[in-house]
Amino acid sequence: MSIRFTARARRGMVALTVAAGLAVGVVGCGGGGDDDKKPDTPASTSKESESKPSAQDGQSDEPLAELKGQDGLVLQITSAERDSGGFVTVNGSLKNDGDKSVLVPGAVRGDETEIIRNGRSLGGATLVDSKGKKRYYVLRDTDGRPLTTTGFSTLKAGENLAVFMQFPAPPTSTTEVAFQLPTFASATIQISG
Repeated sequence: MSIRFTARARRGMVALTVAAGLAVGVVGCGGGGDDDKKPDTPASTSKESESKPSAQDGQSDEPLAELKGQDGLVLQITSAERDSGGFVTVNGSLKNDGDKSVLVPGAVRGDETEIIRNGRSLGGATLVDSKGKKRYYVLRDTDGRPLTTTGFSTLKAGENLAVFMQFPAPPTSTTEVAFQLPTFASATIQISG
């Protein structure tokens, strides 16, 4: 009888531990503070100053690079930051400098089946480390969705769209890489952090 009691007590403790872990995870991911309002700030900033990229935390007003695409599309890269988790996040602004609405070309998502299946994105972006002779592709989640801005199609004349792309980080000794996006010119950017 004591073996059954012990087994039942262990199952109860495991269930309690799992439930507590899930509760902490839900509370941690739920936000509810100022984090929910952070994405609204850059969007309103870009509406107020149409010619400048959105100023996000830790970014300067001067872009690292400006890449020209077709039909008046311009991609301004405002930051490329390395984090402690082994990733590089590139932030910027996609702008329509033309005088009419433009459909963002489907080629910017790249040509990999996994990415194409998940809709329009900037999944075709790459970072090229010419010294290390390596190319870094946009990361994907476990469902194959690219870790980049998604769900856009048309930009009206003068419209800005805040964008991001996340890549595996090159070695810490690599601070300069070439940024490439299909249908856009290539540019050299500096990685900070």
